[in-house]
Amino acid sequence: MITVHHLNRSRSHRILWLLEELGQPYTVKHYTRDTVTNLAPPELTAVHPLGKSPMVELDGRLIVESAAITEILCQRFAPQMIPTTDTDAYITHQELMHFAEGSMMTPILLRLYTDRLGDAAAPLHPRIKHQIDSHFAHMEAALRPSGHYVLDDISAADIMLSFPAEVAMRQNRATDFPRLAAFVAANQARPAYLRAVAAGTPPQS
Repeated sequence: MITVHHLNRSRSHRILWLLEELGQPYTVKHYTRDTVTNLAPPELTAVHPLGKSPMVELDGRLIVESAAITEILCQRFAPQMIPTTDTDAYITHQELMHFAEGSMMTPILLRLYTDRLGDAAAPLHPRIKHQIDSHFAHMEAALRPSGHYVLDDISAADIMLSFPAEVAMRQNRATDFPRLAAFVAANQARPAYLRAVAAGTPPQS
């Protein structure tokens, strides 16, 4: 059995969605953000010192980092979601898997944090906006005519890039990036995605 340490309103939704796409049984341990600080609870730190979600327990091994979790689960249960290693598509796959967290999330998080500083962060806003715009534009251009990244069906890269694409929509960028908007809409209409939303909802006490 696979266990997902899932934090509400976080990137760990991608892992629930992936497991639903894979048809793999799993259990969810729910964690809730502090209503004032929006930070993860200290209980996550008891699982791993970084105290971040997602974390997955697989065969008695705790695995952290979204891209690593996604890659390992796809390699084991759905190798068709990763291009063959000796192809150009695999290089693109690796680029996008690392881009999703290593590049795209940096300006998103910077905007999140600096927005809380108010006028004190004003000098940083133009640079952050430029980076967000250029990164979203890259995601828009990288989509294939099929509406997917790397492959013409759902792949590991689609799973990883779903979160920043959803951030773009929450920032009301659908008009600026219509292909990203279509990508998000198609993802959110998938039965596996809807099951993941239900699985990620904490049970009522």
